[in-house]
Amino acid sequence: MQLRYAFRLYPEPGQARALARAFGCARVVYNDAVRARRDAHAAGSPYPSLSLLSKTLLTAAKQRPERAWLGEVSAVVLQQSLRDAEQAYRNFFASVKGERKGPKTALPRMKSRKDTRQAIRFTANARWSITPGGRLNLPKIGAVQVAWSRSLPATPSSVTVNKDSAGRFFASFVIDTDPAADATRMPDTGQSIGIDLGLTHFAVLSDGTKIDSPRFLRRAEKKLKKAQKNLSRKQKGSKNRAKARLKVARAHAAVTDARREFHHQLSTRLIRENQAIAVEDLAVNALARTRLAKSVHDAGWGSFLNMLAYKAARYGRTLITIGRFEPTSQVCSTCGTNNGPKPLHVREWTCTACGTVHDRDINAARNVKTAAGLAVTACGAPVRPGAIPAQREETGSHGIPTSDCAA
Repeated sequence: MQLRYAFRLYPEPGQARALARAFGCARVVYNDAVRARRDAHAAGSPYPSLSLLSKTLLTAAKQRPERAWLGEVSAVVLQQSLRDAEQAYRNFFASVKGERKGPKTALPRMKSRKDTRQAIRFTANARWSITPGGRLNLPKIGAVQVAWSRSLPATPSSVTVNKDSAGRFFASFVIDTDPAADATRMPDTGQSIGIDLGLTHFAVLSDGTKIDSPRFLRRAEKKLKKAQKNLSRKQKGSKNRAKARLKVARAHAAVTDARREFHHQLSTRLIRENQAIAVEDLAVNALARTRLAKSVHDAGWGSFLNMLAYKAARYGRTLITIGRFEPTSQVCSTCGTNNGPKPLHVREWTCTACGTVHDRDINAARNVKTAAGLAVTACGAPVRPGAIPAQREETGSHGIPTSDCAA
C-alpha cells in the first residue's frame, strides 16, 4: 500500500518567491495544454500527444521572448504539469464512458492565478534530495527547512510541494508501506465492535462506550464570524482584504486540522483494539442538504469512515459496512422485535415484546454489529466473515508516529 507523508515547510523569503514562480509557470503550462486540446477539438483535429505538447509548449516556447521565463524553473515541474493535464482528460473520458467509479468528472478547465491552493511535483529526475541537516533541497529553489514530525520508513520516489489557502507550505512524500512491519505494530486481537455515528455523540460503540462530538466548527464560530465580518468590510482588490482573507483561511484551517487529528486518533484507537469493525453506510451527501447540514459537515463522518477503511486494509483488519436501510434504531437488540420508527427526540424506549429498556444509540450500535455478522453465538464464539479489503488508500498525511526525524 502507498501512503502519503506530509510535512510542514518553512521557506525563506527568497525561496517563497521561487516557489511562487514555479507555481505560476506550472499553471501557465497546464493552461496552455488545455487550450491546445480545446483548439484541436474545435478544429476537428486529433488531440495532440504528450510528446508533441512537450516540444511545442516547453522546448519551443522557451526560445520565444514571451515564454523565456519558463527556463527559470525546473523542467521536471513543467513536464509534470503536462502530465497532470493529460491525466485530467483521461479521467474525464473514463468518467463519460462509465469506466471511472464515483461522481462524474467535469471537463478540465483553466487554472486561475487567483487560486489560493497550488502544487508542483518533483520526481527522481529532478534530483531533489534531503540534506544531512534535514532540509529539503529542491532544484532552482534551494534547501528548504522542514518540520519533521516522524521519519520516512522508505526512500520516496517523488515529492509534491503544496501551498494551501492559509498560505502554508507542505512537502508530501509517497511511501510504500511494509506489510510485515505493519503486522508487528498492530497484532491480531479477538475483539469486534459495532459503531453508530451521530451528532449528539460522535460515535457510540456496541460495548456501551459513548464518544462525545468535539464540534470544532461550532466552538470556533464566534472567531470565524468576527474574521468574516472584517473581511466583508474590506475593499475588493486591496491589500487589507488579502490580509483579512488570510485570517479567515487560517481560522478555517485550524478547525480542519483539529477535526482531522481527532478522526485519526479515534480511528487508530479503534483499529488497534478491534480485529473487526462494523459501520453503517451513511448517506452523508443527502444529510448535508437537510437542516442539520452544518452539524453533519462539522462531524465529518465521510472522512472518518475513509480513515477506517484504509487503516483496516493496511493493518489486516476487517471493516464491514451494512446497508443504510437496516432498521438499527427500530429493532430490539435483545429479542429482535421491530418496534417501528421513532422520532429523533426519543433517546430511550422500551421493547414491547421483552420489556427491555434501550438507549437508542447503544441499541443501534449493537444492531449494526449483529447485522454485520459479528455477534457472539450461544457458545461464546464470535461469528465473523472473511476479510474484506478496503477500497480506498490513505489520502491524508497523519498516522501513527514512529521516530523523531528523517535523515
